[in-house]
Amino acid sequence: MQEEIELGPQNGPTGRPVPVFPVPAPLDRHGPARVISMCNQKGGVGKTTTTINLGAALAEYGRRVLLVDFDPQGALSAGLGINPHELDKTVYQLLMERGTDVREVIRETAVEGLDLLPANIDLSAAEVQLVGEVARESVLARALRPALNDYDVVLIDCQPSLGLLTVNALTASHGVLIPLECEFFALRGVALLVETIEKVQERLNPALEIDGILATMYDGRTLHSREVVTRVVDAFGDDVFHTVIGRTVKFPDATVAAEPITSYAANHPGAEAYRQLARELVARGDAA
Repeated sequence: MQEEIELGPQNGPTGRPVPVFPVPAPLDRHGPARVISMCNQKGGVGKTTTTINLGAALAEYGRRVLLVDFDPQGALSAGLGINPHELDKTVYQLLMERGTDVREVIRETAVEGLDLLPANIDLSAAEVQLVGEVARESVLARALRPALNDYDVVLIDCQPSLGLLTVNALTASHGVLIPLECEFFALRGVALLVETIEKVQERLNPALEIDGILATMYDGRTLHSREVVTRVVDAFGDDVFHTVIGRTVKFPDATVAAEPITSYAANHPGAEAYRQLARELVARGDAA
């Protein structure tokens, strides 16, 4: 499919010609889902923002999407208008209480085709409790399995750590998307993250792939942002998405409004960037 993509007339922020990614063809059926972990052990790099807005953009293109809040802070749930402290059932019960059906925990969102598996602070206890479980790294994979045929894409918003919860997410996933803030300190942790991904590939999930590295919080007016993107492309080549997410106040504004930027500010460049990312992901075959 990549060969059919037309190249744009000029280089983009990554220093490469930006392909013109076509609008995805509608699907005649749904499932089984590709599971993608949004992963970076550094906080504040745009994992939750990307999970919400990429999920909403994929849903706009007719994909059925499940978002999994796998961070005890519950930011993903709150960002979609669900109060994490008022939940009877969350991903914690799904992991720790035998017999809990994933479909009982899933919540619909205000975005058509976009559902949520919510979390709250209870999930922080799971990291300790899972230590004593048999096949502890595979608990999330087993819990999600009954729902995979209902969706085209599952996006897991991981907490900023490389602990047992993140290993569970990677074991359950087909791919990893790494949001990377355009800042030099953010670069330093990527090698450690890639090392963790390789260990999971070797020991737990041989099918796991890096779907791509996404440059976030990019400001093309600064030399710093441009140099970071250049270094990332030099180090990771085609693993870096052509799409780059710019820095804008509209993202936190949309979070406060508890909706994706694709509906909060539908014509904003930030909304179009996530639509382009969705098209690029589908064009790569990672969310076809």
